[in-house]
Amino acid sequence: MLYPLPVVMVSMADRNGKYNIITLAWVGTVCSDPPMVSISVRPERYSYPILRDTGEFVVNLTTRELVFATDYCGVRSGRDVDKFREMNLTPMSGKEVKAPLIAESPVGIECKVKQILPLGSHDMFLAEVAAVHADSRYLDDKNRFCLEKADPIVYSHGSYLACGEPLGTFGYSVRREKKKPGR
Repeated sequence: MLYPLPVVMVSMADRNGKYNIITLAWVGTVCSDPPMVSISVRPERYSYPILRDTGEFVVNLTTRELVFATDYCGVRSGRDVDKFREMNLTPMSGKEVKAPLIAESPVGIECKVKQILPLGSHDMFLAEVAAVHADSRYLDDKNRFCLEKADPIVYSHGSYLACGEPLGTFGYSVRREKKKPGR
């Protein structure tokens, strides 16, 4: 019942250079120093041996504009279709891994697997972040990424939901008002 979850498209390349995408919602940040993420994948999925064998992947954030491709990449197998071609997605070379980024995604996080933990129905891939790419359209004048401008989506109980309306900033509940001059 820990919902909603981020829904991402994880892109990868097998040892022969064939690209694939898997949609995942069991994904998260697990450490800040070093920066690390986790993804959980069922061993019977087509993507599983690619991830295990190469130890590389890219987490691509999803948006309202990408919701159809996000769903498609989660219900179609890379055994049967080229998801990049079918969804008109553009593979883009990264800096640190051979797995492609999805150019249409506002953020691509290049990852290198450090450990695989068998958990039961899913195995968790713990990975160190090797590089992060952000679409410059979503950067403000201070070079800060503004996720809300990208119109991100999340997943909850079989539905994709829009999100992104800012409700507050970290620490706003305890921040003191600045005194005005002359008071």
